[in-house]
Amino acid sequence: MHDWLTDNKLPLGEWIAAGMHAVNERAAGVLNAIADTIGDAAEAVIDALLWLPPLVLIVIMAGLVFLWHRKWQLPLAIIVMMGLIVNLGYWEETIETLTLVSLAAAVCMVIGVPVGIAAAHRPWLFRVLRPILDLMQTIPTFVYLIPTLILFGLGIVPGLISTVIFAIAAPIRLTHLGITSVPTQLKEAGEAFGATKRQLLWQIELPHAMPTIMAGLTQCIMLSLSMVVIAALVGADGLGVPVVRALNTVNIGMGFEAGLSIVILAILLDRVFRPPERRAKAAGP
Repeated sequence: MHDWLTDNKLPLGEWIAAGMHAVNERAAGVLNAIADTIGDAAEAVIDALLWLPPLVLIVIMAGLVFLWHRKWQLPLAIIVMMGLIVNLGYWEETIETLTLVSLAAAVCMVIGVPVGIAAAHRPWLFRVLRPILDLMQTIPTFVYLIPTLILFGLGIVPGLISTVIFAIAAPIRLTHLGITSVPTQLKEAGEAFGATKRQLLWQIELPHAMPTIMAGLTQCIMLSLSMVVIAALVGADGLGVPVVRALNTVNIGMGFEAGLSIVILAILLDRVFRPPERRAKAAGP
């Protein structure tokens, strides 16, 4: 029986490979246009950020964070930690990584939040999505790189798309959790006052679910940062490049410095986009 099963292997890999090559051949023009558009947009953002002197951009970031948080500790941490990155010589790589993570997180939130809302309002949709989300979070991240590399070639585009696929499950799940956890009494009160479904969503459900949705954003950012090194293997620039180079050359110093830059970026992004209720608790008596 065992020999029969092994001798009659299903050509599943061949079918998938043939399908990928067929898509690549028949939709080459569309795929190239998508790759060029995304790549040009990312490069434009990177060039614009690098056009500013590092210290000027750091001060601007710190000022915006102060306006958002109304605390001086976090802007001071941004100035000190980002200054350390400049001192270590990884400023350009950090900006490239920040752009990749920002674009990936933006795409994930734009797609994930509406999908999560729809899944919360339609239980059958969440039952359909759950195994797909489990699969997306379970498949080894290197597997994402193979089809995206075939379809879009080397560069930031396959890294960005792979990052989106890997991280998008977090905002979908947490948006669904936030909407479904809205107390029934709140929704019944809104309905009693004649609120429409749209008004219930915007005035009751979303405000109540916002801390959970923001937690989905921070988790999405952390997952995107975890893909930085892997995305470097398909030509995406950023802090993953010196990490891979240090791994290939067994350069402990370079690996530590690049890894420290990634950690600094992760800490700062987590603090900046911390959910409002967590900030409120931290500011409480």
